[in-house]
Amino acid sequence: MKKLITLTFFALFVFGANAQELIIIHSDNLKCDDSIRVYSPQNCTACNHDQCVESLPTLFLLHGWSGDYKNWGDKSDLQKLCNETGFRIICPDGFYNSWYADNVNKAEMQWKTFFDEELYPQMAEKYKLDPAKTFITGLSMGGLGALNIFIDNPDRFAAAGSMSGVLNIHHTTLIESQVTKVLGPYTLDSQIYNDYSVVHRLDKMVGNSKIMIATCGYDDYYAKSTIEFEQKCKELKIPHITILSPGTHSWKYWDFALGMHIGLFTKIMNGDNLGY
Repeated sequence: MKKLITLTFFALFVFGANAQELIIIHSDNLKCDDSIRVYSPQNCTACNHDQCVESLPTLFLLHGWSGDYKNWGDKSDLQKLCNETGFRIICPDGFYNSWYADNVNKAEMQWKTFFDEELYPQMAEKYKLDPAKTFITGLSMGGLGALNIFIDNPDRFAAAGSMSGVLNIHHTTLIESQVTKVLGPYTLDSQIYNDYSVVHRLDKMVGNSKIMIATCGYDDYYAKSTIEFEQKCKELKIPHITILSPGTHSWKYWDFALGMHIGLFTKIMNGDNLGY
């Protein structure tokens, strides 16, 4: 297991102590360090959470293309959300253009392997993660990454989500300029592009009762990915919740959608009525 360094910092705001941790993982898989910002509820501070850590629900929250680990915290009040919901939120660095994938060039970043072999195991050990209370979601590129990670290993999570997700990687306008740097030369029938497209991997979830959530603004270019995801899930009889509502590919929508996702994850965790 790779060396994990934890740097804990506290900032004082009008509403009280802000409990955050900056964790740095040295990774051979990434060929560099990964910075992870972790938000904990104020009543379970990072320096004294031994008594409540086992009962704490946890969300892995992935940023979009061109973002970094600070992105979500800079755009949304994650501390307030933690305090209100009781969730711990883990924001790793997916880097500018990783697509949360393993680069076809093994000498380059292997992000999916990093998550599988380093990030998730180390977070599970540090925070005593309970899969029944652990979730993953993300926006755009991060929505693709979150559902791909979930499909790879659903036993690690209670449910997963996507906000404005590029759930069919063939849809992105960045495919020639950016995605080819990760997955190699692009053709419509390239198998690797299908292998990283959620809509082409849903057969792996047939027979699994865990729920995937996909939400998108209906004025978002990537609404068509969410619609295609819904259609495929219906065909394969895979449990899912899809919500299209007013919104564009914007932080105004993602800030709204994050609260909706955590609300649904809370219902799933508690075994509440989901309408079926």
